[in-house]
Amino acid sequence: MAGLAGCIGDESDVTEGGPDVLNVIGYPESGIQIFRDYYSNYDNGTDIIVPDGLQDGDLPGEVDNEMENVIGTAPASEGPNEDAFNDLYEDEFGDSPGVFNSHTFDAVAVCTLANIAAGDNDGEAIRDQMRRVANPDGDEYGPGDLQEAAEAVADGDEISYQGASSSVTFDDIGDPADAGYDVWEFADGGTETIDTVAFGDGNAGGEMADDSPGGTGREIMVAMLLPETGDLGELGSPMIQAGELAAAQFEGTSFEIDLAIEDTETDEDQTISNGGALIDAGYPAIVGAASSGNSVPLVGETSSANVVQCSPASTALSLSQVDDDDYFFRTAPSDLLQGQVMAQVSAERLDADTVGTLYVNNDYGQQLSEQYVSSFTEDQGGDALNEVSFEPEQGSYTGELESALAE
Repeated sequence: MAGLAGCIGDESDVTEGGPDVLNVIGYPESGIQIFRDYYSNYDNGTDIIVPDGLQDGDLPGEVDNEMENVIGTAPASEGPNEDAFNDLYEDEFGDSPGVFNSHTFDAVAVCTLANIAAGDNDGEAIRDQMRRVANPDGDEYGPGDLQEAAEAVADGDEISYQGASSSVTFDDIGDPADAGYDVWEFADGGTETIDTVAFGDGNAGGEMADDSPGGTGREIMVAMLLPETGDLGELGSPMIQAGELAAAQFEGTSFEIDLAIEDTETDEDQTISNGGALIDAGYPAIVGAASSGNSVPLVGETSSANVVQCSPASTALSLSQVDDDDYFFRTAPSDLLQGQVMAQVSAERLDADTVGTLYVNNDYGQQLSEQYVSSFTEDQGGDALNEVSFEPEQGSYTGELESALAE
């Protein structure tokens, strides 16, 4: 379908043309106004594709439009123990888990198991145990077996935690070695998965400890630094619930789990401030942040303090090349894969020959836009017309939309 460009609010002056598909990359708080402006001024059925940052089932209600022309992608929960996690989550909260919930559960579980294996609340020792408790060759345990897994690593056994989001196998840079991506659409007051695309070869990599000191009867310190408020507050609160659920699975062991929770407010300065407070308080492992724009600067703080950082939702490509001394891990896959999936969906499912992007001006938005455009032009043989950035929390996005939808 063709996009529209022209004078805002004057259909007689709107010119046919522009990209077949518009890729909008952002977060719900800004997305509400972007789509209100779009449907008020530019809607003629243009196909729109969005990533996980805009997978919010409340968005159509906030926009007052069914958003039937929108399709999305998001990291899938394709792990070997997805069903076990779903049952735990639904039993506890009476609702189905959302995007990145399983990734958060897995991140808290692995950081806790690595701490138990390390025998001390020491970030360097925990870093060296992360792959030992997650990667293949050890005895396998899942989300419902965390008490048994804790006992095994306390005895010095090598284990392989098999997660809900993936197998939770870390490669040589701390990224997940396998992943899946859901293709979804808005439906019935929520979102509905219509397809899943698998990626990765599952090949483990990186350094890890040769053995585990283990030991029992001590306090295990782990923290979550995730958005309870701000642009990602709606997504962050269920993620925090999932992390708390993981910590609760260790009840009944000889360990006392000290789980600290701080709010990033989806803000870089607040992330650094509250992350620094956790570091100063002695937490040797931090699960977070969610936004890549918050995680990228946080890595400098955590790695220099010898603190493990494991993000369940930061997908920026730059995090695969960040200087972290191997202290940064993530259970969410890189946008290298999401860009490929979005380009494939645009070309094959939406029959697009041309695309444009409208992206939030941070590492996440810019790098995913670049990867999407690169994959669409090089792998799918299409053309990219416009790449337009926007700042969050604007009162209007009509100017940016006009530029993104131009011929």
